Amino acid sequence: MYSLDDTFASSATLVESVLKYVIRPMMEDDTFAVALIEQGIFSLPWSQKSFADACRNQDNVYLVCEADGVVAGYCGMWTVLGEGNITNMAVSPDYRQCGIAQMLMQSMEKYGDDKNVTSYFLEVRQSNLPAIALYEKMGYKNIGIRKKFYEKPVEDAVIMSKTVDIQ
Repeated sequence: MYSLDDTFASSATLVESVLKYVIRPMMEDDTFAVALIEQGIFSLPWSQKSFADACRNQDNVYLVCEADGVVAGYCGMWTVLGEGNITNMAVSPDYRQCGIAQMLMQSMEKYGDDKNVTSYFLEVRQSNLPAIALYEKMGYKNIGIRKKFYEKPVEDAVIMSKTVDIQ
């Protein structure tokens, strides 16, 4: 479990707030909150059952970020033979621009190290420039395009990859 304190100024009230972020493995009890975030963001969301099934698989890494006890974001990765396929990454709109996505990615990579993952792969909507910028900042490279990968609306996916050395 990883914990970070983050201080930020609220632009609406200019009042300083302190939120305690905790990154931890997703539990079945988290899947309702995760599915709600998923439904609010994605046009073809995963179901609560899909998240429950995924987080029970020992080869997978599914994490949540709690902000003062509330699920603020989540990510997921399937691992096999040294490869990590990042399947999910989302942060609730109420918690964006707080560094949660980067904390989740960094934590997921630490868990990936424990599973001897040396290559990470993900797809991201071509129009999702903030996510692409984050992934590039974290060392992911654009390795191709999947034509018409996404539906509702139809859009190409940028395929990104990162290779790491296991120590």
